[in-house]
Amino acid sequence: MAALVSLETMISLADALARYPQTLKPLPAETIALEQALGRVLAQPVASKVDLPLFTQSAVDGYALRAADAQMNLRLTGDIPAGCPATQGLKPGTAMRILTGGALPEGADTVARQEIVERTGDVIRLTKPVTVGADTRYRGEELKKGELIAEAGQRLHSGLLAALAMAGVSEVSVRRRPRIAVLVTGDEIVRVGSTLKPGQVYDANGPLMKSWFVEHGYAVPDIHYVPDRPDAVEQALKAALDASDLIISSGGVSVGDRDYLPQLAPKLGVQKIFWNVAQKPGKPLWFGCRPAAQTTEEISPGMAAPLHQTAFMGLPGNPGAVLIGLAVHVSCVLGVLEGCATPQPEWRTGTLDAPVKADVQRDRLVRMSLRYDESGRVVLKSLPRQDSHMLSNLAQAGALAWLPVRASDYAAGETVRWLPI
Repeated sequence: MAALVSLETMISLADALARYPQTLKPLPAETIALEQALGRVLAQPVASKVDLPLFTQSAVDGYALRAADAQMNLRLTGDIPAGCPATQGLKPGTAMRILTGGALPEGADTVARQEIVERTGDVIRLTKPVTVGADTRYRGEELKKGELIAEAGQRLHSGLLAALAMAGVSEVSVRRRPRIAVLVTGDEIVRVGSTLKPGQVYDANGPLMKSWFVEHGYAVPDIHYVPDRPDAVEQALKAALDASDLIISSGGVSVGDRDYLPQLAPKLGVQKIFWNVAQKPGKPLWFGCRPAAQTTEEISPGMAAPLHQTAFMGLPGNPGAVLIGLAVHVSCVLGVLEGCATPQPEWRTGTLDAPVKADVQRDRLVRMSLRYDESGRVVLKSLPRQDSHMLSNLAQAGALAWLPVRASDYAAGETVRWLPI
C-alpha cells in the first residue's frame, strides 16, 4: 500500500491558485472572425477602425438648423432620414427635417427636437431656444480611429463583441481554445440508465464535468471511463497527454491501493507541481504539467501534434469535491491557458446570515444559498449535506463560500468571499 501523505505536504488553497499562472503559459493565438469569437480571450489589443460616430449626426427626431436662426420662422428645404444624407448644404434662414442618426447637412450646427417645434406646412417655429450642438452627436466624440477599445486578456462577452463590430473590427486575435480530456476512473462507476450490480454507484462525475464545460462555453470534452487497472489507467492517460492541453480526472489520486495516477503521471513525463491542498472538501488534488516537447509516441500523419504543454489535474472521486475542483481550480487553469488578464476565480463578497463552523487545518469551501437583503447586499446561508459525496443540496445552492482556516467559528454578519455555482 502507498505510504500515507502527511498534513505537512499540503499547500494552502491560496498557494495552489498562485501556482497555476507560475507553471502554465497561455495557448498560442489564432485569428478568427469576430462573429465566431464570443467567449474567447483576446491575444492582442484591439483598436477602432473608424471614428465613432462615423459622422456628425442627429441624436433625435427633429430639425437641423443654424442656432443663429433659432428665433426666425424657418422654411423647410429637405428631409434627412438615417442612411440618406442631404445632397445640398443648409442655407441661412432654412431648416431640414432630420431623423435620429441622420447626418447633419453642411451649414447646420444644431438640432431642434420635434417636441419644441411648431410646424405649419413647410414652415417651422421653435417654442424654446436652442444652442449650438444641441442634440448633436459629433464625429469621433466617442472614439477616434486607432483608439484602443479592448486590451489583451479580456474575454469577449456579447457587449464587447458588439462594440468591436460597431468600430469596424471584423476579426480578432484570440487564444486557442484548450483541448480538454476527462478521465472518470473507478470500477464501481456505472452510467445512469444501466443496471447496478452490488457495490456499484451511478456516475455523477461524467455528467457533471461534461455539463460544466458546456455551461461555461467550451466544447463537449472527450470523456473516457477507465477501470481501476494500472495498464488501463496508463493507457488512457498516455493517449490523453498526446491529444490534449488539459486533462481532468476524477478518482485515483489519493493513497489507496488502486490510486495509480500519482505514480503513473510522472512516469509519463508529467512534472508534479503539488499534491494535496489544505481545503475541505477536495484535499487529495494532484496537479502537474508535461512540457510540450515530450510525447509518449511518435505523431502519425493526420494526428495533431501537441502545440503546448499539457496540464493534468487529478481530482478526488467524490462528486462534491469534483464540483469544487471545477469551480475553483479548473476555472483558474483555463483562465491561464486562455491568457486571461486575471485568471483567478472572480471572488465576490457577501455576509453570513448565521454562524458557520470553521476548520483549524483546512480552508472550508461551503455550498450556500444566496439571497439579497433590502439594501441589495448578498446574504449567504450554509446548507445541510456538505459532505464530499453529497450533491443533493445543489438544488438550493447558488454560491460556494471560501472560509479560510481559523480556530474560531464564523459569526453571523461576517463578510466572506464566494463564487456563483
